[in-house]
Formats: sequence, structure tokens, C-alpha cells
Amino acid sequence: MSTTYTIDTATSRAHPTPAPMKRLTVPAVRARKGGEPLVMLTAYTVRMAQLLDPHCDILLVGDSLGQVIYGLPSTLPVSLDMMCAHGAAVVRGSYHALVIVDMPFGSYEASPEQAFASASRILAETGAAGVKLEGGETMAPTIAFLTARGIPVMAHVGLTPQSVNALGGYGARGRSNEEHSQIVADARAVAAAGAFSVVAEGVIEPLARAITAEVSCPVIGIGASPVCDGQVLVAEDMLGLFERTPRFVKRYADMAGLIGNAVATYADEVRSRAFPGSEQVYAPK
Repeated sequence: MSTTYTIDTATSRAHPTPAPMKRLTVPAVRARKGGEPLVMLTAYTVRMAQLLDPHCDILLVGDSLGQVIYGLPSTLPVSLDMMCAHGAAVVRGSYHALVIVDMPFGSYEASPEQAFASASRILAETGAAGVKLEGGETMAPTIAFLTARGIPVMAHVGLTPQSVNALGGYGARGRSNEEHSQIVADARAVAAAGAFSVVAEGVIEPLARAITAEVSCPVIGIGASPVCDGQVLVAEDMLGLFERTPRFVKRYADMAGLIGNAVATYADEVRSRAFPGSEQVYAPK
């Protein structure tokens, strides 16, 4: 599917219009279990949302914005204010994809009531369709509490970055029989609690296959198996905006190189006074 764009000549910015696209819904995404794979990417800004929206089923406003946008060492310092601000921007920039916002560390773990207060604020301030939270069996009661009160929840099992200190790093999960069994149990629990989909991150392929087969809602992989019901990546990773590429990422472009070359040319032209040229200078009346 593709969207249409109108140009606001006053601002010279492209703005996507709703026609002919209609935003996907949570039930429509849930119904994709076992069907055409779901396409999901992260987005944090209006402009990236505009560019990604025609091609994606889901846009995730991930707490990875802590590293990507703010240069933080991990996702742990990300605040609810940050998530709400960026979530609202992505909703404004999209018309087709389902927009989901991560719940940041410390905004939901204390109790289901705390989670409801945080999630309801996110939905009210952003216009997003749902929230994503990390955790398995221990978070199942919270997921059930939220879904019973009309808040769609995407769960997240396997490698959970908000628990990186407890996990001891970012290595692949599920290599031991004990961990394999626990993550499968986590996926079952969050699905039974009402999660409309489950992200499985950084798990070995047999475990990803097992999770996908075990739960009735779509499983979206990142660093997992192609048999998952969909895939998600950080957009800046797959676009090649960073020098380091995680093992599970395929670089579909070298945007860092393109930007570097463009800026180098601009700098050369400024220093040689080739820019601005006559085309960029206002002529007298």
C-alpha cells in the first residue's frame, strides 16, 4: 500500500493525508497470527513516521529512543514525559500503521494500578493505540488488569533491555533448558493474560519457533526466527545510521555515509563561497 502526499507551499514540508489509507486496529493485527508477516519498525519523530508509515503495519515508539535520540547509555533513564512527547509526534506523522508506545522503566512494575495510571496517560496524551511492556509471568496480572480496562498491551519476552542489569548483559537468551522453558512459560502467561501480540527479542531460533507455535497471538521477532509472525528493528539500525550493526540487523542502506558525504560537500561549498548560488539568493524587486 502507498499513501499520498500534499505539499504545503508555505512551509515546503510533505504532509501525508489519510486517503486512501485507513489505520490498522489492534483486532486486525491480532488476526494476522499465522498469516502475512507483520512489518514493524521503531519511529520517534514526525518525519520518520511519515516516511515509514506507508510500508509498516506497526510503528513502535520504543524506549530505545534513549540511546538513538538522547545518547543515553541504556533505556533505563527514559522518562514517561519522553515517551509521551515522542509518541504524540509519531501519531501526528502517521495515518496507516498501528502506533504502540513503550512503557519506560519504573512506570509500571510497582503495581497494576501504577501501570494503569502510566498507560492511560500515554494513550490520552499521544493518541496511540496501545502500550508495550517488558516481562513474562510476573507481569501477567498487570497485563490482565490493563486489558480488562480497555488498554491494549503488546508484551515483550526473552531479552528484556530494561532488565539488563539483572540479566548480566545483552546476550542471546534460551540457550539453557531452564531458560528456554521459562521464556516459553512467560510467552504463554502474557498471551493468556490478554496481550494482543508478543515481541520475542534476542532468543535462539528453536526458542522463537517454540514461542510462535505455543501462543495464539502474533509473535514479532527481533533477533529471532523468520517463522515469527512478524519482525521489528530499530529503523536507524536497518538504515545504517550507526557504525555498529547488531548481529541480528541487516543494513538496508548506508544513510550515515550519505549524510556524511552530503555535509562534506556543503562544507566545501560554503568555504569556497560556491553556496549559496544565484538560485538560493533573493533577487531585489
